[in-house]
Amino acid sequence: MKKLICVPLLLAFISPGLAQKATERSALESLVDTERAFARMSQEKGTRPAFMAFIAEDGILFRPTAVKGKQWMIDHPLPPSDKRPLLSWQPMFAEVARAGDMGYTTGPWEYKDDIHDAKPTAFGNFVTVWKRQADGEWKFAIDLGISHPEPVQPVQLWDLPTGYKQPSKGRVVNVKAARTALLARDRDFFNASSRWGILRSFQIFAADDVRLFGEGKLPVVSKERASVALSQGLIAWSWQPTSADVSRSGDLGYTHGLYQLKSTTLGNSLTEKGNYLRIWKKQNGIWKVVLDLANPRPPEEKKN
Repeated sequence: MKKLICVPLLLAFISPGLAQKATERSALESLVDTERAFARMSQEKGTRPAFMAFIAEDGILFRPTAVKGKQWMIDHPLPPSDKRPLLSWQPMFAEVARAGDMGYTTGPWEYKDDIHDAKPTAFGNFVTVWKRQADGEWKFAIDLGISHPEPVQPVQLWDLPTGYKQPSKGRVVNVKAARTALLARDRDFFNASSRWGILRSFQIFAADDVRLFGEGKLPVVSKERASVALSQGLIAWSWQPTSADVSRSGDLGYTHGLYQLKSTTLGNSLTEKGNYLRIWKKQNGIWKVVLDLANPRPPEEKKN
């Protein structure tokens, strides 16, 4: 979801011409067009209608664990309210697979308790994974985000990179086998973390331009900056992937699952657990992490 704080999910129905434009513009441009239409609908009609319109039939939201988002929204209608919350966002980065069937977007969001409020009450960043549907339109497959303080610097929003050319689609892979291989790669990452620690393993498995998202902090970009961020806490990071998907071209994919953080200075006591989303890209034939997001789940209430 665009933000993972405890507010109900409440963005334009894709215009009939958008699917046609997708054939005229690059897959990357059509993906960003869709993300912007999604955001526009949130402002014009409310966030819940927008999510219902843009989520895939099997799309995942986190409430607080992974659920089939469309069915969850149907089963949990919004309560009556005299306020209309406003969740707004814009993409600042996007990438698509060579096959043009999968991509992801990320950028800043802000939230107002009511659309008429002068200032937002919460800020953060979202990550949304998108998949092309049989009719050629983009629907999102998974959505997760983090909250953090209000940014001080203005964010440069997405624009088509200068000289961008859509890459050739390449060969079609065995997607089922590729999913299995990507899950194994994620588990290899965990095993390396258990042996060598998260910092060393991250430096091996992450791409140079990796994006790291952690709750309460602004995202950082680059392996160097991410390594500095990871080295600031004495923690043991463990995780268990539960699902994966890969593009038909086999060059872009994602995994998601559950993670735990334990303090190495407090007797390995549990300090945090939650959901993670990890986006992978093939580089020189090897899966590398290009985006890593960890979102903590709310503390469980103690039962008397």
